[in-house]
Order: sequence, then structure tokens, then C-alpha cells
Amino acid sequence: MLRSHTTATMEVMTSEQPNIEDFRAEVQQWLASVAPRREQGSSAWGVGSDTVALFDNLSEAEERVQLEAGREWEKKRFDAGYNIVSWPVEYGGRNAPNDFALVADAEEAQFNVPRRTELFDVTRHLIPVTVEKWGTEAQKAMWVRSFLRCDEFCCQLFSEPGAGSDLANVSTKATRDGDMWVLSGQKVWTSSAVFADWGLAICRSDSSGAKHAGMTAFMVKLDAPGVTVRPIRQMTGGASFNEVFLDDVRVSDDMRLGPVGEGWKVALTTLSAERSSANSLGSDALPKVLALVKHLGVGNDPIVRQKVAEYYTHMTVHNLNELRVAASVEAGGEIGPEGSIGRLSCTLNLTRTSKVVSGLLGTKLIADTGEWGTYAWAEQVLGAPGYRIAGGSEEIQHNIIGERVLGLPREPR
Repeated sequence: MLRSHTTATMEVMTSEQPNIEDFRAEVQQWLASVAPRREQGSSAWGVGSDTVALFDNLSEAEERVQLEAGREWEKKRFDAGYNIVSWPVEYGGRNAPNDFALVADAEEAQFNVPRRTELFDVTRHLIPVTVEKWGTEAQKAMWVRSFLRCDEFCCQLFSEPGAGSDLANVSTKATRDGDMWVLSGQKVWTSSAVFADWGLAICRSDSSGAKHAGMTAFMVKLDAPGVTVRPIRQMTGGASFNEVFLDDVRVSDDMRLGPVGEGWKVALTTLSAERSSANSLGSDALPKVLALVKHLGVGNDPIVRQKVAEYYTHMTVHNLNELRVAASVEAGGEIGPEGSIGRLSCTLNLTRTSKVVSGLLGTKLIADTGEWGTYAWAEQVLGAPGYRIAGGSEEIQHNIIGERVLGLPREPR
């Protein structure tokens, strides 16, 4: 996740801090002391786990074990100073350029560390940025460091059954009652809400004016009276998504994030971070696809070579765009429509991955013979369509690009 600093925190590395290659060596040394290095050729056939799932098919108990392992790793990395290096020192960071954060993540990928689900991405990358921008000093002290370290988990309570990706149409009501608010409504497609401690909810606080001006954001404790979380079973078999019911849930006004009526702007901060954060999804698939081609012995087939070359090209272009976004943020800019370009490119590449492996595997994709690296791809193929709507549908991304990049007329409302 690339974080855009405010003017107050746009500081370069001080003379007391190492240059980037010294920092890389420092990270490598620390990682080697706490985690086993991945074996050379770990993307080769038959080495390690063959999972390529985008959504896990685990029981609730199994997922809790995985979450706790990931949480302990995040705490260890945070306490060592390698988790949020681009954040200000007061939150546990180093005020380092985003390049240093990318180096820390790249080096970690060379080691066997616990796998983290989307809940970690939301908790560490999306919500802290939003709280830091819109929260009071008390709210920042309460949540930012806690979420960055994963002491507590947080999810997004944005989408609704009647609104879908059109956030302006949310109907969950927020009614003022003195120093309290009463929230009533239903949220849906919430990732890992059953495991979250908090939810950032966008609610309708005023129905009399413009839709965008009548929303307010709240932080909701998910074990509060009136909150019910139910799993949504996916075609992959798992239940990564949940629906959340808010039945007259009472929250105090100091749980309101941002001014009354500014919930739309609060949500845009989160969505901007989300579109950047999720753009690396599936980036580890390419070496596994190449390993599959080699294993099947079809690398000299001209049709296969053409399809894989096209797939490789799209993946490379996507990576170059992400580097462009990183350079813009490093120069002090905000993540703009480029985030939507990256998001759209990412989801299209997930579909391209599915098409390539489906053509390579044929019936091995739908029949579990126990052969390593074959049927495992079924979870990727079944999971990829979900990301065409997650974090804002493809249609939403097309509209943003068309209107803000190409200057096309706005879509009729």
C-alpha cells in the first residue's frame, strides 16, 4: 500500500537513516533471523504449497488459526520497525519514502511467513489512512496504531443489497438521538466481518438533500447489541464475505468519523486506498503459470507461446503502471484515476490467468486426481469473477477512467 503523506509528514530520510540498499540488507538480516527463506525455485513444479486461491475455502475455526498466525507476524514486523516504514514516527513508522516500504515487502516475499487474508489489507492499509485524515486526535490515538499493528481488525460496511457499487444510494439510516446515533439497515459483501472488531459504516443521516451530502461515517463495534453477522457462501465453497445487519445499533457521537454529512468524502478516502492496495492481487500467478507450461511440456507449441506471451505482456504493463503511481505518490501527489486503471487492469489479468490455465489444464481443472498444481487452479478460476465487483465494479472503474481521464461526458444519472 502506497501512502500519500500530508505536508507535515512529507519528510525525506534523515542522515541518521540508511540509504535504500543498506535498508534492504537490514531487512534481509532481520527476516533471516525470524523466518525461513523460501527454497530456490519455490515456483517450480511440485515445490511447496500449490494453492492459488483468491478466496479461501476454510472452516471458521481454520480461518481463525490462520488469522492469529498472521496477526502475530504483523505484530512482530511492526515491533521490529519494518511494517509501516513510510508512516510517521508517532505511529510506529520511520517517515521513510514509499520506496523503502516496497523494498520491505519485496524482501519479505522471499521468506516463508504466514499468509494474510484481505482482512489484513483492509485493517492495515485502508482504515488507518482514513482515520488519520478524518479522525479527531482522540480517534487517531485510539485506532491508527492499533490497526496498523493488527491488535484489532476492521472491515468496511459500505455495500448494500439495494445499492451495490453505487455508494451514493446507501439507505442504512443514522438517526441522531442527543449524543448518540441509532443505526438501522443492512450491509452486504463485507469481507471477513465475522472476524473483525470494528466496521467503518457509511450511513444515510439526511434524506432531504443531495444524496452525496446526506451521508455520515461511523466506527461501529461489531459486538455491539443489534449487530448480526451472517456468512455468504461462495461458489468456491468458502464464506469470505458476510452480510451485516444493524438493528437499532446505538453508537456515541465520538464514534462518528468526519463531520456530519461528509460520509461521502470519508468513503472516497477509503476507496482510493483500496483501489491502490488491491492492485497487486494475483501478481504471484505468473511464475506459477510458467512452471505449469514447463511441466506440461507445451512451451514449444506456437499457440501456447502466443497466449502466454500476451498474458506476460499485460502483467508487465500493469506492473509498469503501478510503478508510475508509486512515483507520483512519492512526489507528493494523491492516488487519482490511475488507481482505477490499476484496479481494472488487475481484475482483467485475473480473468486472463483463468483463461490461460483453463486452456492448459482442460479436464484436470475440474477433476481432482490428486496431482500437484492442477485441480488447485479451480479455486482461482472460481474466485476471479468476484473481483470484478469487489472494491467497485468494473463498470464503476470504466466510468471513472472515461470521465476523469478521457474527458467523456458523465454517465446519465
